[in-house]
Formats: sequence, C-alpha cells, structure tokens
Amino acid sequence: MFIDETIIEVKAGDGGNGCFAYMREKFKPKGSPSGGNGGNGGSIYIEGSSQLHTLRDIDFRKKFQASRGAHGQGSNKYGKYGEDTVISVPLGTVIYDAINGTLLFDCLTQGQRVLVARGGMGGRGNAALMSRKNPNPDHATPGKPGENMKLKLVLKVLADVGLVGRPNAGKSTFLSKISKAHPKIADYPFTTKEPNLGIAQIPGGYESFIVADIPGLIEGSHTGKGLGIQFLKHIERTKILAILVPVLSEDPQAEADMLLHELTEYSPALAGKPKCFFLSKIDLLTPDALTSIPAGWHSISSATGAGIQEALFILKKMLDQNESSLIDS
Repeated sequence: MFIDETIIEVKAGDGGNGCFAYMREKFKPKGSPSGGNGGNGGSIYIEGSSQLHTLRDIDFRKKFQASRGAHGQGSNKYGKYGEDTVISVPLGTVIYDAINGTLLFDCLTQGQRVLVARGGMGGRGNAALMSRKNPNPDHATPGKPGENMKLKLVLKVLADVGLVGRPNAGKSTFLSKISKAHPKIADYPFTTKEPNLGIAQIPGGYESFIVADIPGLIEGSHTGKGLGIQFLKHIERTKILAILVPVLSEDPQAEADMLLHELTEYSPALAGKPKCFFLSKIDLLTPDALTSIPAGWHSISSATGAGIQEALFILKKMLDQNESSLIDS
C-alpha cells in the first residue's frame, strides 16, 4: 500500500541522573565526592534513503523513541549515553512541525540527515559539582528530558518528467514502453492508484531521465474530485510536464486546456512548468485521420511503438533546454 503522508510522534531519550556518592576508604568512612555524571539521552534523526519509496512502514509504527541515558554511579563512573534512533525516509520527503506547520527539512539526497529531537543532557554527579567554594556538594542533578515532537511527513516523488492526463489517457502504457516500469494497466478509470516511476533510456546512448505517472485528472480534481489531487504534489518537483490526450477525444485542445486549468488551480507554479503535448493511441485512427493533429502536438502509439522514440528525444531536448535556462539565470 502506497502511503505518501503521515503524522508521527518522536521522543528523544531523557538524560540519566547524576549520582550522589562518596569515596569509601578504610579508616575514612566519608571520603571525597565520587558521584559520576548521567549519560545523555539518545537523539532522533531523519535520514534519506534511495531504497524506500513509500512512508508505509513509518505510518504503521507512528511513534519513535530513543533510549534514555544511564544514571551515573559511584567511583566517578559516568552513565552510558542512550542510543540514537534514525528514521529512514524516501528521497523527496518533506518534514513539517505538525503543530505549527513550520518546514523543518526537505530530504533530497541519499544519506542526508537532520536532527529532529535532541536527547536530554545527563545530570551532573556531586563529583562534577565540586568547586573551591563548594568542596563538598550536598546533591547531584537530575537528567534533562529529551525533546518531544509531532511531525508531519509528506512524500513528493523526485522525477524529471511528469505525465499528466485524464484517466485512460495512456500514461501508464506510455511509461511501460519508455522504461522498465511495470505499472498496473487496465481499461477502466483510475487504473493508476499511486505514482509510478520509470527510468527512460535514450536509444543509442547512456543518457536517461526519470518519468512519473500519476493518477488521471478529471474536471474538478483541484477541489478533491477523483484521485488526482491526492497525487498532484508528486509532479511539483518535476522539471517538465508531458500532457497526454487520447486521439479519440472530441476536442484534444479543450481537454488539454481543462488539464492545464486543474494544474493552475492547484498550483500556478506547477502550471508554469515547460510542457509538451502528445496525442496518444493514434493506432485507433487511420493514417488519413491523423492530418487533424493540433499544431505543436506530437502523436504516439504505445501499442505499435509509433512516435515513442521521437517522444524520448523530444523530452530529453526539453530537459536539456530547461537545464540550460536554469544555468543562464
């Protein structure tokens, strides 16, 4: 089951208490202070992992706690530090303070780590409290509590190209043709129930890029209709958008305009990304009927392979142009 949002609680370990003790020696029942410090509590970190693709395991667990520090002991023995807890998340996970909504961390690279709850400091033993003015402290200090946080985790997949279209526009089949991804494909609405990622390889070379397919958009998706709004965040990070409209659409341009309207209503920044338009499933029409392709559109058929290689080169060229424009700016 794909989970892309969850709220969890994290509790860092408390610090161990300092020890109140005196050195015991023969013929000297009360020696100098010898209580050791308590150990610091374990902290909690969040770390990015390229091996994960969902927040499912984290959502199932919900609560994470690091171990507390051990108490100090006599003979100046310090308490052991508590062990840290590391929570691994998929790359593209954004961490917010669930109480006030503050953005804490955006995990984008493998091994990237952030401290989200600091362990409590260990208390000081009476030996550590000795001073010239107070050579015989009459107490030790307790450990400090570890930090407690409620966090909201939101996964936004990382991809170069985002596929946008109505249900059954042919996005999943297109993805399966240009990559080794194997999305579930069937002839009914909302076949895609979760984002699918594929690595598209450029023919005759070593260059590649990542393509994301999200559930189809319908009119009103930005208000919560259908499944699209649940997954639109997964193309917010993409560099370009590929708009797919099936060739049997009564008015391809009107359908594309509807899709762009839904993108704009959800996020103007998303709608402002570079876009290319593909008329899909052209195998369903005779060659003579293909003369009515709108200007600036490209035709593809995942069933026959027509236009697929050209589509790869078009997308790669757009990505290169987008990269150049970012460098120039």
